[in-house]
Amino acid sequence: SSLFLIGGFGGQEILLIALVVLLLFGGKKLPELMKGLGKGIKEFNSAKANIQGEIKESMKEVEDATK
Repeated sequence: SSLFLIGGFGGQEILLIALVVLLLFGGKKLPELMKGLGKGIKEFNSAKANIQGEIKESMKEVEDATK
């Protein structure tokens, strides 16, 4: 049951959202929409990793400076 819980959404809610998206955008636009969504998620994760790396590097520099 926890497999279908994504951010508080259950299986029925996800199915309803998918149906509404399909009705709004149609079958022809859906692959393009998903491709754009995938690119956006990839860019977000990349930016998040860069920020985390910069924070870790800054913390290491501060630790080295205090020694």
